[in-house]
Amino acid sequence: MLHLLLTEEHNSLMAFGGILFAFIATVFATAKLSVYLPRDAGREFAHDGKLSAGKPRGAGIIFVLAFVAAALLFAPLNAELVIYLILIVVCMMTGFLDDASTTPWGEYKKGFLDLCVAAMVAMTFLKYNSNVVELALFGVRFTLPPVVFALLAIVLVWTSVNVTNCSDGVDGLSGTLTIITIMTIYCVDRIKGVSESSSFLILLFAACILGYLWYNATPSKLMMGDAGSRAMGLFISIAILKTGCPFLYIPVALVLILDGGLGLLKVALLRFCKIRILKNVRTPLHDHVRKVWDWSNTQTVFRFAIIQIILSVAVVYGIQV
Repeated sequence: MLHLLLTEEHNSLMAFGGILFAFIATVFATAKLSVYLPRDAGREFAHDGKLSAGKPRGAGIIFVLAFVAAALLFAPLNAELVIYLILIVVCMMTGFLDDASTTPWGEYKKGFLDLCVAAMVAMTFLKYNSNVVELALFGVRFTLPPVVFALLAIVLVWTSVNVTNCSDGVDGLSGTLTIITIMTIYCVDRIKGVSESSSFLILLFAACILGYLWYNATPSKLMMGDAGSRAMGLFISIAILKTGCPFLYIPVALVLILDGGLGLLKVALLRFCKIRILKNVRTPLHDHVRKVWDWSNTQTVFRFAIIQIILSVAVVYGIQV
């Protein structure tokens, strides 16, 4: 909105102001509004899950709304991006309502709602973008039939929402990994010449997550809950789709995928196929490394982040070569 009042010469100033606003607004709003958030009851089966009991939960509603406000004020938006903002709020609200509910929502209910959002993202993307896919690390481009592209996009979005949600269980972990992932995508955007409008949203979202991490670093004062983790997963999937290289999701979010996704795979195979795998591995992996390998919370965050940074640097270098 504000960019309409300034000339192109002031774009850098507008970007600087938007990033500062996103961070400061998140920090200030979190400090003032966290007392109104629902309280966590502690997770019975998670390692050290009881330590979170009584902390404000669902802080994702604060940093997601701060992000949307920053985007509306400072980003040059078009119809496609506005739809994505709406869907991010919808995904955040389904998570927040679950956070605030005295009885947790069932897995199938949440999975179905995620599927609906994923379908809307896929349809929106196909309306405003091509169905050409690039394997950036191999320099290969090909066109998928729209239906096939839509189905793969739905799988990508649904997977991203849920693995990011499942990775939320250690102070600062999912937020830190998400920042690394989306900043890697930002670098890919700059290399591939993706629209600056969608790329700028990445910077705003990262600034808002940093504002949340101000209070969530070990020992945390509050938690994002499903409201934050599900919205982060959705944002990652949208950002990777906009690169035109959706398969890059695997390397740029590999730690999130393994941490949150192995548990989903383990449960799905056991429940639907009666196949038992990873019997000696606790999932999510952040519980395994803390319980079995005796990593501290700080070690878990730093080591998982280091692994993802190495992968991300390799991806960025590989695209440029």
